[in-house]
Amino acid sequence: MAHAAPAGGFARTPDVFSAKVHTAARYGIPVVLGLVYGYWAAANRRDGGPITGWNVLFGCVTALAFIVLCIAVATFAPLLKRELHSAVKSGFAGAAVGFLYSQTGESVLRSTALGLAVAAGIFGVFFYRYYTHEDGEGNRIR
Repeated sequence: MAHAAPAGGFARTPDVFSAKVHTAARYGIPVVLGLVYGYWAAANRRDGGPITGWNVLFGCVTALAFIVLCIAVATFAPLLKRELHSAVKSGFAGAAVGFLYSQTGESVLRSTALGLAVAAGIFGVFFYRYYTHEDGEGNRIR
């Protein structure tokens, strides 16, 4: 038995969350990620040794810096063209991974190489996504 195709193309998926949930997630996700990142950086830095006050302070400052930068990137990167949008987000991710790796005691060159490799891979993924979801002027296709 044949069925008729939908006349209007594809329907947009419904948004099941309210505006309050979106606002809470906009700030809650970077905070949770920052706390995990700060703990991870502090754990890498102490290398299995005892937890000290300086180590806790380092983790808190690292978490705060990550949270502020993550919110700034999430707020201002979508205002840029797709190339810069991808570059800003991938640069943040690459720098974050490179910094974590540098806290293990590895050389700066290895940390930089890993950060650049991660940034290049993420740039490719983000650019492809934005390129396929925007029109020629950079407006998102909904």
